[in-house]
Order: sequence, then C-alpha cells, then structure tokens
Amino acid sequence: MAQIIIDKQNGELAFRLERFENLNQFDHLQRKNYYSIILLKGNNYKINVDVSNYELQGNQMICLSPYQPFMISSEESCSGWLLNFHPDFFCTYRHQNEIETEGILFNNFHGLPHFKISEEALFFNLIDQISKEMDRDSIAQHEVLVAFLKVFLIEVVRQKKQSNKDIVPKFSDDQSEILQNLVDSIEKNYSELHSPKDYADVLCVSTKTLAGIVKKYLQQTPSSLISNRIIIEAKRELYLTSKPLKQIAANLGYDDEFYFSRFFKKKVGVSPDNYRKTVGFAKLEKL
Repeated sequence: MAQIIIDKQNGELAFRLERFENLNQFDHLQRKNYYSIILLKGNNYKINVDVSNYELQGNQMICLSPYQPFMISSEESCSGWLLNFHPDFFCTYRHQNEIETEGILFNNFHGLPHFKISEEALFFNLIDQISKEMDRDSIAQHEVLVAFLKVFLIEVVRQKKQSNKDIVPKFSDDQSEILQNLVDSIEKNYSELHSPKDYADVLCVSTKTLAGIVKKYLQQTPSSLISNRIIIEAKRELYLTSKPLKQIAANLGYDDEFYFSRFFKKKVGVSPDNYRKTVGFAKLEKL
C-alpha cells in the first residue's frame, strides 16, 4: 500500500513511499515529473532506461530523474520499495555540495542508472522510519522527512560509489583510456561540440571506433552521451534560473531556440517551457 503526501498548493505528488509485490506498475514505458528510487529484489529482470536495456540479477537500486523514460519487466517474481519525491519537495541541485546526487544518482550522463546493493538492512531501517513519520501527520513533518530523505540519499551515494560499476574508472588499456578521454572532453566541450565526429576528431579516432567503445563499456551511443549532458545543463538552467530559453539555448551552442526546444522535447518528453512550469523556476516563484 502506498503512503502519499500531496502538495496542498497545486495538488501534485510531493512524496511517496510504496511497497510493491509485483512489477505491474512498471511494465510499460513511462515518464514521471518527479524523482524515483526503486529498491528492487528479484532473481532476474530487465530494465529499460532512456534508450538502453539492462539485464539484472539480485537486489538492485535504480535511480531515475524527472522525465527519464523507464520500464521494468520480468518473467519471475519481483518485489521491493518505491520512493518518489518531487523537486519542489526536495531540490537535489540546491543540496549538491552536501550530497553529490547529481552525476552519481541522477543525471549521470555516462554511467548506469542502477547498482547492486551491499547493505540492505540500512535502507530497510530508513524506509521504516520514513513510513512511521508519514503515518504521524504531525508538526514539522516536511522537515523530518527531508532529513530522513537526505540521510537515505547520502547512503545511496556512498554505496553507489563503493560499487564502482557505473563510474568510468581509470583503466590502463587503450580503449578504456579513449572512453575516459571522451567523457572528460564532453564535460569540457558540451556547449560547443555536439556531434560524435567532433569528439572523434578531438580524440584522433574514427567515429566507428568511438561508437564501438562506448557501446562496449556503457551500452550507449556517443550521441546519447553528448545530448544527455546538454540536457542535464538545460534542466539545471530551467529549474534554477529565470533565464529566457533563447539565452539558455545560446549558452549551450544553439543559435536557433526553436530547434533547441524540439531537441529538448524529443529527449525529455515535454517542452522546455512545460518543464519549467512543472518543476522549474516559474513554479518555485509561486511557492
């Protein structure tokens, strides 16, 4: 049964905790306008996130950003916990210096959206405390739940860092060195260089070679790495600032704001304007 807190000012979901016994609610591709953390228990199951498919086993934590498309399926029995929170309830960008969620749990443009859990009891204990607090409906509930959520996110970040499976390591072989250089180059040049060929030229490799390396290590394409990094920055600007779309597009290397708007909608599922109204600066101004 789900425990839900609704934002009284707009009627939208603010915070949710749910224990599930099957994957029925995840069996179709969906995009939510809030963060989703799924603690999944099962032997074998498949997840689809963005354009990538993963076959997983055992107990995994799946971390999804607002509007990130995903679905989960399995022919076997699976269960777990689902934790949702809206950016209005807790803004990860504003707590980035404390928790480091961005780039590790959410909006991780070169990593995996999941990791294998090593300390289950810790999360189950925190979930139990969150559940009890949601039942109380007492004074300062928001502050208490935010405190629990921060601890929960910190522990997720710690375990994901320890897993070292979704963070590109400093390998010694030539292919992984190229991959690391690609990631570093995208981070440095995403507002100027937008095509795989641009980065292939920088790294002095062919576009085919670059595509093969990215597919081998990250199960993605160079184009998706580049565009995902651009979208991360666009979301951050839309969420935290009042800059007009034309300025945001220009800062990201797009002279045509309408082209950029179509690019954003194709990747995120909503227009930049709707994204801002739903989870961004325009909405924060009203609170």
